[in-house]
Amino acid sequence: MAEINHFEYGWITPGLSYALSVLGSILGLVCAGRIRTARTSGQRAWWGLLSAWALGGTAIWAMHFMAMLGFAVEDTRIRYDVPLTAASTAIAVVAVGIGLAIVGTGRLNPVRLIAGGIFTGAGVASMHYTGMAAMRLNGSLSYDTLRVVLSVVIAVVASTVALWLAMTVRRGLAIFASALVMGIAVNGMHFTGMSALSVHRHERAGEVTGAGVSTLLVPIVLAVLFGVVGLLYALLAAPTDDDRAAAAYLDGRRLAEPAPSTPTAAPDPVGLRARSTLGQPGTPFPSRRDTPPR
Repeated sequence: MAEINHFEYGWITPGLSYALSVLGSILGLVCAGRIRTARTSGQRAWWGLLSAWALGGTAIWAMHFMAMLGFAVEDTRIRYDVPLTAASTAIAVVAVGIGLAIVGTGRLNPVRLIAGGIFTGAGVASMHYTGMAAMRLNGSLSYDTLRVVLSVVIAVVASTVALWLAMTVRRGLAIFASALVMGIAVNGMHFTGMSALSVHRHERAGEVTGAGVSTLLVPIVLAVLFGVVGLLYALLAAPTDDDRAAAAYLDGRRLAEPAPSTPTAAPDPVGLRARSTLGQPGTPFPSRRDTPPR
């Protein structure tokens, strides 16, 4: 059995993975809050997609990849199968998106919450073990069944809590505190699953195929960076509840103001205006020359 090191670079990779999970959780919770206040189905779908990308793509999958940077096995190189790695990303985003759709459609109740948590948790666990299946090294992988089950249970519980927070938390401090808790849960699930892993190195050293970490690092970092910037731009550009309330207040004030009155003519008690021709178009102004001599 080969020796495994989960912290090849010390606490740098766990710290960065936790920071990514907290950042993704904050963005995901804020986007999920916009789902509740969206006025149209298109807006709800848009914010649901952004929330799924923030939670599934950043808080879960990017955290998983960052933690895997510190994973090393004695006397073997580690490579990754690119299609399976991409599939693990899609699994995480789709699972979170469907979970949000389950709890966000109609009124939130325990049945919807548990169903969404089970589906999302199973998807998160599938993402983790699909990502592990994408790993290529000079050896074979095996897992402790009890710890695998424990990691799946943690994923389901964490997903249920995350969906509940996504549908209930609204304010900044509560969102930040919830993101800290979600980061602990996501990292706890990951390292519980990793503790179930054992590697049996092959006696003959064969060629390890696949993409190296250095090859995947740049595109993944760019994808996460552009994703975070895009999420921030979408959140800052969209009107908030306070903006909508202020606009509604101004519209109400504008409608309540009386219409400007039309100017009224000065009183003409003796009918001079009616007998005069000066106000009629084409009438010449009288001159002294027109007055006959006395």
